[in-house]
Amino acid sequence: MKLAALTLLLFLSVTLSFSQDNSYLIKGKVVDTAASYTMVNSTVTILNQKDSTLVKFSRVAQDGTFQVNNLRSGKFILLITYPGYADYAEQFSLDSLKREKDFNSINLVLKSTLLENVIIQGKVAAIKIKGDTTEFNAGSYNIQPNSKVEDLLKQLPGMQIDKDGNITAQGKAVKKVLVDGEEFFGDDPTLVTKNIRADMVDKVQLYDKKSDEAAFTGVDDGVENKTINIKLKEDKKNGYFGKVDLGAGTDKFYQGQAMINIFKGKQRISGYGIFGNTGQTGLGWEDGDKYGSSGGTQFEDGVYYIGGGDDLGGWNGRYDGRGIPSTKTGGLHFEDKWNKDKFGLNTNYKIGSLGVKGSSSNLTQNILPQDANGVLRTINSASAQQFDNSTFRQKLDATLNFQLDSTSTLKLIIDGTQKETKTREDFASFSSRADSSLINTGDRQVTNDADQNLFNINAFYTKKLKKKGRTLSATLTQSLNQNKSNGFLNSKNEFFNEAEQLDSMRNIDQSKTNNSLSSILSSRITYTEPISKATSVVFNYGLNLNNSTSDKKSFNKSGTGLYDQLDTLFSNNFKLNQLTNQGGATVNIKKEKATINFGTNVSAVQFRQLDLYRNRKFDRNFINWNPNASYRYRFSQQKSLSISYYGYNTQPSISQIQPIRENTDPLNITIGNPDLNPSFNNRVSMGYNSYKILTDQYIYFYGSYSFINNPITNTTFTDAAGNNTYQAINLNETPTNFYFNGSTSRKIKAIELSVGLDVSANGSKNFSMINGVLATTRSNNYSTGLSISQNKDKYDFRISGGPSYNDSRSSLPSSTNNQGWGATGNASFNVKLPGKVQISSDGQYKFTAKTQTFNQDFERIIINAFIAKKFFKAENLQIRIAVNDLLNQNVGFDRSSSNNMFIENRYTTIQRYFMGSIIWDFNKMGGTAKK
Repeated sequence: MKLAALTLLLFLSVTLSFSQDNSYLIKGKVVDTAASYTMVNSTVTILNQKDSTLVKFSRVAQDGTFQVNNLRSGKFILLITYPGYADYAEQFSLDSLKREKDFNSINLVLKSTLLENVIIQGKVAAIKIKGDTTEFNAGSYNIQPNSKVEDLLKQLPGMQIDKDGNITAQGKAVKKVLVDGEEFFGDDPTLVTKNIRADMVDKVQLYDKKSDEAAFTGVDDGVENKTINIKLKEDKKNGYFGKVDLGAGTDKFYQGQAMINIFKGKQRISGYGIFGNTGQTGLGWEDGDKYGSSGGTQFEDGVYYIGGGDDLGGWNGRYDGRGIPSTKTGGLHFEDKWNKDKFGLNTNYKIGSLGVKGSSSNLTQNILPQDANGVLRTINSASAQQFDNSTFRQKLDATLNFQLDSTSTLKLIIDGTQKETKTREDFASFSSRADSSLINTGDRQVTNDADQNLFNINAFYTKKLKKKGRTLSATLTQSLNQNKSNGFLNSKNEFFNEAEQLDSMRNIDQSKTNNSLSSILSSRITYTEPISKATSVVFNYGLNLNNSTSDKKSFNKSGTGLYDQLDTLFSNNFKLNQLTNQGGATVNIKKEKATINFGTNVSAVQFRQLDLYRNRKFDRNFINWNPNASYRYRFSQQKSLSISYYGYNTQPSISQIQPIRENTDPLNITIGNPDLNPSFNNRVSMGYNSYKILTDQYIYFYGSYSFINNPITNTTFTDAAGNNTYQAINLNETPTNFYFNGSTSRKIKAIELSVGLDVSANGSKNFSMINGVLATTRSNNYSTGLSISQNKDKYDFRISGGPSYNDSRSSLPSSTNNQGWGATGNASFNVKLPGKVQISSDGQYKFTAKTQTFNQDFERIIINAFIAKKFFKAENLQIRIAVNDLLNQNVGFDRSSSNNMFIENRYTTIQRYFMGSIIWDFNKMGGTAKK
């Protein structure tokens, strides 16, 4: 009762206050003086000046007058509209000294009359938010002659592009860049951003791309990838354009690329070639290692995969900034639509080779609990690696779309990949006690040659049934993955007692082979039934079959010098059969501006694995449960909010239950735990988008929080000699993770300067057992940055940067807290000088402070610059002289923490060189292609 009385009193107080402060009004009369006509029923709208939100609206009376009462004090915009007449807008304010505003007679002008005398220049809204899609109008940004999509994206709020062309939008990595909604060379976004001309772009759309099924049913299934869609102007879809770029530099650096695109309406033909050793690989092979091909028996979505699982297959065949790359790659793209768009084809062929040479070094501090005598133990380790790896890959894929009739479609996706990988890696390491006395040393040489063949085919059928909202869809997928490899392992470890005397040695000299084959057939059928105009239910059922084999052999060298003695301890021959039944239901509610989804999926998995060498079976039946819920609310075309929850089981993997014995790293051994139970993961997320047209202000934030029930984690035992033995266990603790990214930008119109602020935070709390003691590891990182940018015809610049703070700590009594500040900064500018000369530069600054574990600061400044002279009226030919890493400070560096370990890594990467280039952009675009 007290709470109800208090609520009523508060309500009456607010109501009384509101009624007392809303005694302001405006009035006036609307006419067309040229026609002596009163504009009856004209719409009178009152908007807030600050954000253009609606305050009130009314209609003009029969005598042409209007009056809007019960307004509050503030700054507003009066907007009067009438069909066929130009809109009238005027700013005004109301306050305690001016409680009434009389606009007197307002004259509207016919649009036809206005257009006869003046040219109206209207600014289209730079940003529109349509549901979960943010759309940027390219015409609202500064586009220079022959600039590329990458140059346009750099100007868009909430987007960042690094020197390698990797895109981050709204705090997430962009996985795909489409052109008019279609794949363009599939898995390499840079082939769009670095080659498509910016002046061809009409709109840039940013959204989370759903699965085909979710896009058809409108029900979120949790599958999404941050995607950019480049919509081209209609008059830029006929003709050809391309680029040739050749350069030679000091220290044997070189690069070259060529690309041509031929557009004719909906038909597009493209080809490219790239070579060089400057890091521009053009190899977006994100889908090159499907189904666990690069190692390990894995578990994902109720499906186990059998693979290699050790250092013999450790390199994934991509360039990640470590070492010096050497690249040769090319590709062809074709797409078209026929028969009134009832049939469409999108196909790509890519071929390429990549070699990477380099070195890296690691410093690791392993924190251990007190021993039985109460003595604190810390193991400090240092390791060095030399690597020389190479890969060759070719891939052909095709997407075919069929419009079978007005209610049904069929989509086929086919791809095949052939890949060869060679790895040559040497490792050297040593470990010492806290008093610097030696514990162990190690040397390893690993070589491996691997061949992989992948084939995937996916069919997706959709059908709209007679009742509105009733749909049927079905998916059938077949995947084949074959791996063959052979390699050698040669390792030597020496162990020392506390007096630093040699105590024991361990030598391994083996040849290893691995042959695996995985065949996975999956199917899914989905049915949507409308319950009402606003509500529908989606039912789904799926059946998956997985049949795989893995035959791995290790051979010791005999007295004959041949590797012909089978080591049965480190050899395995597995056969896997798995059957999965999956079903679920989701309720979808769409009402006005809100969309709500909630439901669950349940999977029943029958797992059978046979160890043919030891004639042992491993059977496991389990249930996976995946509840989910989401809520989206669209306040307006420029503002939206989304909230979602997703839950899922994580089953223990075979490597955790019954691991394949490995000896490629003798100091780190894993044993199995057949008593493991599944864990359950929970993730809650929220996202918000807002764009205010009048102030050109953009606001975005995304945050997520996750926690795990009954988590699967490691228990680690480290002996006095530095040997680590790992085993997976369930803990009655709750690990957590959080992530937040928020950004805002606003243009100061008086000086045409864009100012932005970005805030990020992420952290985790994890648990493990270290020598029988529970260890809680917390790792949190916070960062913020301010950006200032301006784009003019003659120049543009961008400056961004800010501090960061990292806090990594363990609960172990002997552990140190690795807390330290850091800072990053980025700056770039372009200046157009007389005589078609352009000067450009960019720089990156990074600082990482020393910590209790790592007692040295790290500081790095990387400056790149070029000067270019352009020729011809179109400025499409240029000669460029460039310098990379002018200060020669580009040393690879990162720090991380894992359980009770703190790790610092340094590695070789591309440093200073000078390069001269000639670049030719050519195009002949315009007009609309004949249909």
